[in-house]
Amino acid sequence: MKTIDLALLGFGNVGKAFARLLAAKKQELLEDFGFLPRITAIATKKHGVCIDPDGLDDQALIHLLDNGKPLDLAVLDRTGFKGDTYEFIRQAPAHVLVETTPVNPHSGLPALDYLHAGANQGLHLITANKGPVVYGFRELTALTKQHGRLFRFESAVMDGAPIFSLFRGPLAGTKILSFYGILNSCTNLLLDRMRSGETLEQAIAYGASIGITETDPSNDVDGWDAAIKVAALSNVLLGQNLTPMDVQPTGIRGITPDMIALAEAQGKRWKLVCQGGWKDDGYQVSVKPEMVGPESPLYTVDGTSSYVSFELDVLPGLGILETNPSPKTTAFGLLADLIDIVKSETT
Repeated sequence: MKTIDLALLGFGNVGKAFARLLAAKKQELLEDFGFLPRITAIATKKHGVCIDPDGLDDQALIHLLDNGKPLDLAVLDRTGFKGDTYEFIRQAPAHVLVETTPVNPHSGLPALDYLHAGANQGLHLITANKGPVVYGFRELTALTKQHGRLFRFESAVMDGAPIFSLFRGPLAGTKILSFYGILNSCTNLLLDRMRSGETLEQAIAYGASIGITETDPSNDVDGWDAAIKVAALSNVLLGQNLTPMDVQPTGIRGITPDMIALAEAQGKRWKLVCQGGWKDDGYQVSVKPEMVGPESPLYTVDGTSSYVSFELDVLPGLGILETNPSPKTTAFGLLADLIDIVKSETT
């Protein structure tokens, strides 16, 4: 039996869902993949820090999550840790650093620096954060490789849906020419609510009530979340070196009720369409609202669903649809990355 020790940096909804998923699948991972995952360290800004070299008691951790009181991770700490995030990364008794801190679409910091520090410690890296993928994909890939480790980030785009791993595995050898789709589930929901008669403000309020939108929804509404995902796909899968600023997104803030009604009258729907790929005059990207008709696969992508279609040299159209995403689906992407890392160490 192989034990894989994990240090979790960030413990919001995704980190908590990941801890629950590891506890639920512990026996399955042991039987099917021959390893036992063990969380040995967690660091957060809001909930404290805990380190236990022998592994945190997962049942005690789940109890803390379930008791309805403010989370205090310090009660699980066995080291009396004192220090900043970088000291935590240096001291954490772990094989893998799992990073789920908030995204910064303008620089990828500080998450990029945290992962850089983890790589220098000889740790495998897993992140759900789009920022470091956009701003540090090549650097972190090279740095981890120097130490015989891997950098994985399946959850950075479309949660747990297999996007990046698909092209490392089953579709290895194909050449991607372009992609398009709906990469921001929040704006997709907002446009659906507006189509039913709500204003943008009312739709945002509804999204906030179910935890889809943030208090400040501008990253979604103005297209920046979609833009950073376009940059991530372009950089990792199509060899580009883009930032969200290169994408220059147009969000949905300018979509009016009259525009919604006009689309309905024409049998069409507004969608925030993301695109990237090679055209006659070079590589082009865009994020902007477009009216699509029933002939488009985007037409029936409703609610919080996401969709991406790839044009490949050997497959003219390959689409991936994700419905009803949640922190649990994002957590699965982290788990898929962990399994991939363990497999790499046994081959």
